[in-house]
Amino acid sequence: MTAALGLGTYRVRNVEQAARTALAAGAPWVDTAPNYANGQAHHDLAPVFRDHPGVRLATKTGFHAADQGRAAISAGVLDAAQPHAGHSLAPTFVRWQTENTLAELGYADIVFVHNPERSGQHRPQLHAALRNAVAVLEELAHAGRIGGYGVATWSGLESGAFTVPDLVRLAREAAGSGEHHLVGLQLPVSLVMADPITQALDGRTGPLGQAGDAGITTFGSAPLHGGELPHLMTPELIDLIRPGLTAAAAALLPVASCPGLDVTLLSASSAAHWDDALAAIATPLDTDHLRSVIRAVAPR
Repeated sequence: MTAALGLGTYRVRNVEQAARTALAAGAPWVDTAPNYANGQAHHDLAPVFRDHPGVRLATKTGFHAADQGRAAISAGVLDAAQPHAGHSLAPTFVRWQTENTLAELGYADIVFVHNPERSGQHRPQLHAALRNAVAVLEELAHAGRIGGYGVATWSGLESGAFTVPDLVRLAREAAGSGEHHLVGLQLPVSLVMADPITQALDGRTGPLGQAGDAGITTFGSAPLHGGELPHLMTPELIDLIRPGLTAAAAALLPVASCPGLDVTLLSASSAAHWDDALAAIATPLDTDHLRSVIRAVAPR
């Protein structure tokens, strides 16, 4: 099974153009955040979503652009010292930022708590802060204002700051029952950050397998590692993956072939890049082939 290809808007120069191109190519998801594009991503995406009401939207809460931080101070949801960090899990801020998102975009299928490990707190304090942030999103989901929530992390799972079972437990505590709205998990998956692929190939012992067992949709971010991977792909590695592919497509295909990964988020703007990616992932790598690729790039 191949992961669906969605649009990731981090570092995309023209967010509206990229979204229109991705949706024309059939992308089922657009992933964004209020701090992307210097705080303009939601504004740029609003007309796209009005034109494409069926597209699924994932956004985030936690990080904020500088002008958003100043607005949060004026609104009384952050004190003057907090905006310098550019990140907050304070429930008042999470509610304020998500309400602003809904005012601009109308609805979100998933609101991810954005890199909660960024708070720098020790594990018990981080879990308490995460539970309090999730409680706000649980309330909004229960009211039908968002489809659900999740956690988007860069290093939190790898560092042990939290695990998928931790997140499920915190969601249950926030909901006051097993009927929670934790529906998404986003983490980096690439030939550079290949641990989730290795773990999935070893038999569902890692976060992708744990999320799947919990009914949580999984999103792989940075499959090209911020655009660096295509420049690192050797002809030999491309041929091992599939002869004839472009470097970008060859880097993407193992990620899209990863067992347990539901959506791969690609930050591509041109129709040619989308056509190249979609053609490559139409036939995923089988498990043995994928295992040989991972052994070549991440030998154990």
